[in-house]
Amino acid sequence: MKISGVDIRPGNILEYENGIWKVAKTQHTQPGKGGAFMQVEMKNLIDGRKTNVRFRSEDRVERVRLDTKDFQFLYPEGDDLVFMDVETYDQITLPSDLLGDAAAFLQDGMTVLLEMYNERPISVQLPEQVEATIVEADAVVKGQTASSSYKPAILDNGVRVMVPPHIESGTRIVVDVYERSYVGKAG
Repeated sequence: MKISGVDIRPGNILEYENGIWKVAKTQHTQPGKGGAFMQVEMKNLIDGRKTNVRFRSEDRVERVRLDTKDFQFLYPEGDDLVFMDVETYDQITLPSDLLGDAAAFLQDGMTVLLEMYNERPISVQLPEQVEATIVEADAVVKGQTASSSYKPAILDNGVRVMVPPHIESGTRIVVDVYERSYVGKAG
């Protein structure tokens, strides 16, 4: 589906210069002289390159719809990750860098959403929040009574997050996967 250059929004998937790009940021500019344009920051979903492109209102660009499918994480294999289609039970091996920093939050049996373009996996989306156990938490510093005082803690997957002072080692918490932040106690 072709859309106008000024109708591009963050999160859109575009076909541009023989690549598949995800829009990260947009800024609409209307200079005093000349036509309006949309400054678009995009990331290539195939090779990870980033680019900034200026689209005028009369420019047409192809908006792409990705197919989504549920997969279950099975196990890591070197630098790769093995997933299974929950409908057909077919297994697929993907490079771990397709998940980026979120790969640390993968858990055995976790259901993830695979986005595919022409039957080719483009990205993997984990649940927004996961449960994790704290294995190490710093002691509370006396006198730190401000409501915004958080302390560093290390989760069972090695990720470091900031938690409230009352959270101790061994506590199960809910963590936002993409913000890497404390959400609340699990349970």
